[in-house]
Amino acid sequence: MPQAEEWSIKNLLEWTTSFFEKKGLDSPRLDAEVLLAHVLKTTRVELFVRYDEKPSDDARTQFRELVRRRSAGEPTAYLVGKKEFYSLDFEVDSRVLIPRPETEELVLEAIEHIKRTDKALANDGADSRVWSICDVGTGSGCIAVTLAKYIPNSQVVAVDISPDALQIAQRNAQKHKVEHKITFLEGDLLDPVSLDLSEERRFDIIASNPPYVSESEYARLETTVKDFEPKLALVGGSTGAETPVRLVQQVPERLKSGGRLFMELSPTTVGAVAETMKKDERWTDVEIRRDFAHIDRFVYAVRK
Repeated sequence: MPQAEEWSIKNLLEWTTSFFEKKGLDSPRLDAEVLLAHVLKTTRVELFVRYDEKPSDDARTQFRELVRRRSAGEPTAYLVGKKEFYSLDFEVDSRVLIPRPETEELVLEAIEHIKRTDKALANDGADSRVWSICDVGTGSGCIAVTLAKYIPNSQVVAVDISPDALQIAQRNAQKHKVEHKITFLEGDLLDPVSLDLSEERRFDIIASNPPYVSESEYARLETTVKDFEPKLALVGGSTGAETPVRLVQQVPERLKSGGRLFMELSPTTVGAVAETMKKDERWTDVEIRRDFAHIDRFVYAVRK
């Protein structure tokens, strides 16, 4: 690192960026900025305004430790305890997956579907409706909380098998002031949701980013994922498709006729899951969608 008298914000960022580049990290400059902004309790933009400022000895010590941990593979989001998702900050730690941009695409698709439907109802002079939504495998709560936040006329159920994950999801709901709109249930997939539901009490939408990584894929994952993010939320079985297939078999009995499933998967599992659904007469309009990187990523379907 530079000499003590040269430890300005500018020099710290430049040195750390170069160090992270040599370590082969994917986003060296961004990681350096996020970590230093966290230590200085400021924003990344503000760092540039304060470029020539020299942080205190304590701040540099804290920053050095975060740099050490990041260079060893620990995700930046866990180091700072949060991750932005759909313009909202979510608390995260090693008990939950780090929200990813692909999941934002799933949320966007669900929101656009709801807005299109609401607009059509309004044009027909129909009364507004309350959307009943279920998020299966909620983790940090990023799907459930975002939908509750951006769909005012919604009530959400968020399910997760991990009690630790549910604690974090509940805190995120409180942070974004939607805790009164979300019911949190502990259990495996849709097991905690009653099978004895009348049609009007079933869900309009079920959304999920379930575990979908195969055992062999898990063994090959990057250290930053395999050694730090929860395996329970990643591995969907020996082929990766077992957990998603179990889920799509449970969904129809809890989804209204005409209700929609929005599911995020991997390129290696999306085909098998879609084929399973196409063979099930309870589903229609089963389609595979690509993400912004043009990779097969999502299965969307309608309950007959």
